[in-house]
Amino acid sequence: MCGFPGPTDTVTARHLRGQETVITGNRQTSWAFADAFVAEDEALRWARDRAREAGLRPVSPSTGATLRMLAATAGAKAVAEIGTGTGVSGMHLLHGMRADGVLTTVDPEPERQQFARQAFRTAGFASNRARFIPGRALDVLPRLADSGYDLVFCDGDRMECLDYLAESLRLLRPGGLVCFEGVFADGRTVDAGPQPMEVLRLRELVRAVRENAELLPSLLPVGDGLLCAVKR
Repeated sequence: MCGFPGPTDTVTARHLRGQETVITGNRQTSWAFADAFVAEDEALRWARDRAREAGLRPVSPSTGATLRMLAATAGAKAVAEIGTGTGVSGMHLLHGMRADGVLTTVDPEPERQQFARQAFRTAGFASNRARFIPGRALDVLPRLADSGYDLVFCDGDRMECLDYLAESLRLLRPGGLVCFEGVFADGRTVDAGPQPMEVLRLRELVRAVRENAELLPSLLPVGDGLLCAVKR
């Protein structure tokens, strides 16, 4: 159990001076406002439509905006992405990266990567801004360079998330960021009832990131939960 409140809970904040303030409001409304805060362009909307048609769940607009901001804050030149999908998260990352930055994106389904290629072209990104590698992430990641990446974004198989963490620690330079999408699992990560193994694995991931002295973590309530950490 990770201990964070559900999306409709009322939160009580206790301040250091003993004052107590009750914060009320509908979190679902707030999250909808956050999703609408950064407008997405035609290429992103097209990629979202392709994702829905393929039965995929792309990152939310607020998660995409957060990834864009993190890539820009890190001055990211080299980013690795696990889970290309139809290119929604990749476009947000590219928008935040340096103009000479390269996104390396891995996905087991090359057909999806073709949608992403088209979306990137529509968005105006040159072909050399993205390197598409079809294949299973745990087969591809060991071939990538040690300490060669500024940011690693993980949106792949939840059962492999702890392996992604280990690979990310190897891939990242000091000061680099690792981000995991979907760690709330639609609220199941904090639900006391019996959960499938993939949710139990996410709980292990949250604990592992929080307890790793090599990482400075934060769990962001955007989309379905974005777990981020800076490598010290």
